[in-house]
Amino acid sequence: MHTLKLTQIGNSVGVILPKEVLVRLKVEKGDVVYLTDSPDGVRITPHDPAFETQMELARQIMKKRRAALRELAK
Repeated sequence: MHTLKLTQIGNSVGVILPKEVLVRLKVEKGDVVYLTDSPDGVRITPHDPAFETQMELARQIMKKRRAALRELAK
């Protein structure tokens, strides 16, 4: 567990993530992270949850319409 301190950054308040956390998230300066609600609080993730939902729906459609997509690809 890491303890994070809130700090003033311009007109906003920010959190400085320790280097070990950045390595675990596989992010670096300039990357975008997403803050999502979870049952026990909030979660920081480098993956866009809305995009994940869209991709799951696309996978289902591609699986269902595999033959049609194969013919279109020819």
